[in-house]
Amino acid sequence: MKFFVKLQIALLLGAMVRPALAHGPVPVSLRNVPVPPVPGLLDGGDPIVVDKNAAIALGKALFWDTNLGSDGMACGSCHFHAGADGRVKNQINPGAKSTRPSGQTFDTLASGGGGPNHTLSLSDFPLHQLSNPADQFSDVISTTDDVVASSGTFSGTFKSSSRLTGGNDDCARGADPVFNVNHVGTRRVEPRNAPTVINSVFNFRNFWDGRANNIFNGSSPWGDRDPDAGVWVKLNARSVEKQKLRLVNSSLASLATGPALSDTEMSCQKRKWSDIGRKLLQRQPLQNQKVHPEDSVLGPLSLSSAGNLKPGLNTTYKNLIIKAFNAKYWAFSGTGPFGAPTGQTPYSQMEANFSMFFGLALQLYQSTLISDQSPFDLSPLNAQLRPTWTNVNGATPAETTALRASLTRGNGVFFNNHCNLCHTGPTMSLAALASSAALLTPTEGKTFGPDATPIAYGPNAFGPNNAVRYAGLTRYVNVVTRDYAANTTPTLMDLGFVNTGVADPDDDPGVGGVDDFGNPLSFSAQYVNYVLGETAGIKDNVVTTTRACDFLAGFAVNTSYVSPSYFTTVDDLIADGSKEGVLRNVNCADPAWAYLPSVAAARAAVGGPKLAVATYAAFKVPTLRNIELTGPYMHNGGMATLEQVIEFYTRHGNFYNDNLHEQINTIASDLNTATNRADLIAFLKSFTDERVRYQKAPFDHPEVVVPNGHVGDAGLVTAGNPLLANFAKDEVMVVPAVGASGSTEPTLRFDQLLAQ
Repeated sequence: MKFFVKLQIALLLGAMVRPALAHGPVPVSLRNVPVPPVPGLLDGGDPIVVDKNAAIALGKALFWDTNLGSDGMACGSCHFHAGADGRVKNQINPGAKSTRPSGQTFDTLASGGGGPNHTLSLSDFPLHQLSNPADQFSDVISTTDDVVASSGTFSGTFKSSSRLTGGNDDCARGADPVFNVNHVGTRRVEPRNAPTVINSVFNFRNFWDGRANNIFNGSSPWGDRDPDAGVWVKLNARSVEKQKLRLVNSSLASLATGPALSDTEMSCQKRKWSDIGRKLLQRQPLQNQKVHPEDSVLGPLSLSSAGNLKPGLNTTYKNLIIKAFNAKYWAFSGTGPFGAPTGQTPYSQMEANFSMFFGLALQLYQSTLISDQSPFDLSPLNAQLRPTWTNVNGATPAETTALRASLTRGNGVFFNNHCNLCHTGPTMSLAALASSAALLTPTEGKTFGPDATPIAYGPNAFGPNNAVRYAGLTRYVNVVTRDYAANTTPTLMDLGFVNTGVADPDDDPGVGGVDDFGNPLSFSAQYVNYVLGETAGIKDNVVTTTRACDFLAGFAVNTSYVSPSYFTTVDDLIADGSKEGVLRNVNCADPAWAYLPSVAAARAAVGGPKLAVATYAAFKVPTLRNIELTGPYMHNGGMATLEQVIEFYTRHGNFYNDNLHEQINTIASDLNTATNRADLIAFLKSFTDERVRYQKAPFDHPEVVVPNGHVGDAGLVTAGNPLLANFAKDEVMVVPAVGASGSTEPTLRFDQLLAQ
């Protein structure tokens, strides 16, 4: 009934809405899809990076080096398992993002356990358990605002660190009031599940709440929002100057500057990037970690030989930076205005710019982590860009026929339940805005996809007849759209971020939260400021280039119909783009929508439905690539298996709320039949790249020793950690070094890890 009401309104407006029955875009191959370009990083007459391969080696070493953390945590400590986390002990956060006091206390999970140092079991999942898994409103058996995430640091307050040896910083430490067992300190746990880093270079923004800005400022995650950001540039032998840096499509570099200073993830409090630079620059990279002699990147620098693995590389971080980066960012030898730690010599230019070196090196390394050789990627396509699966074979002809039939049916189930409208494009996520826009731009001679059946760039790149319009993607990088919430109200939303009712909205605001400066993370909230003419409220300039004519539901429509939900000519409209002098009325999804309310009309509508925003508890749409291997699922780690995920969507989410995305209500109840479920899971598994499963290049890595809970259990831990007598002793997981040929042991699914 809701669909027909919306359609009637649309007809009255002379405007288009996304039909509930539209299939929209098809999933497409990631083969030959370029990484979004970063002008000025590697190109031009004065690039920042002068040796890309050296920068990639630097990034890989830094990503896996446990010396980076204050107490043994590397980036790879939470991203060693298909780019995600494979630990099952001491992995629970009490829900620190919650607005309620319960976010500071641990709950008892369905298994009867929980809290610090609990070892997860399959019976703990899903975190929200119902008497009828197909019915959202059936009796609740067990629920919690606790989160399954990743254990990190013990924290403390930073004092200093050694420049040459020793991985642990000198910090004033004590048992955490939340993360402890009988007052014996345990490692803190992050408040959100760690997503895979594989293919994350394609995301326009990163982190679940999008706080890793698309613009890298060289200093922090915040892009243009950070007024103090900048990098030190050598002008001549006597002077340096702090200059603004603004690199687009560099969300991974922005992301990199966050965790290493987080007192939950990797760091003691009050540590600065210049302190990390001082700690690492003179050191041998990976000095305590074995590096395989056939490592696809670090092999030539490894001190190991065949059959004799040794720790470290035959260089220093300083030498790698000198080789990789333009000298104007590190060559100043004088004492500059870089500050100094208490009682120590002033920081050098290289130390002061370490955040930039770190961020860009990690981004370049992670840009190589692209999984584009799954069965789905390699399948030839038919005229509708659907995979034919002729590359998939079983042990017998009959098994081959059955496998291909199941995959074809699973693709159909995926479409019929509109999964494709959020999991869109080569990365299977709307969040890849710039990458998708490039592929949707007609470009003569350019193709991507499987070699046998390449796909031409242009509006039909994601399916015939511009089917991608039903997902809100176009050749233009629209960061905002207008779509329907569950109560059938059209609202502004951040494209690529969706509220699906995973948890109680008050458990975590997601992209509806704020940054470190108190500004909304949401682009939609800034777009409201844009139409209101309140420029001070615009922190990300990209919102000012958003095209209203490509929204999924009308915002300001060129009609005289009076509507409580849309601006019309009765309210007073202006042409979209007229503020900038360049009209946005070409190649529109609907030219009748190429308008905005006048500032006066917008201000008259403040607080009403026409300017409504639905971003609270919305999270970045995750990729489905390698999804078989990257559990637990959702931002709260609340589901252990793909079967539980399908049950969740069958019941249309866990928590109905005003910001719930309307599309979840169009999912059919037959999604949970045994045959459909099996076929859909088979289809989802077709996105697994076997190189990821077996850690083959580029997914090989050095050894990393990962803290994996503490000696003891959830009721009693053994004190006596070398860091502090009142800290629990660590148990560790040794993730062995592997070379380009990978491991003989496959990466296990999360439910398999729980069963070990």
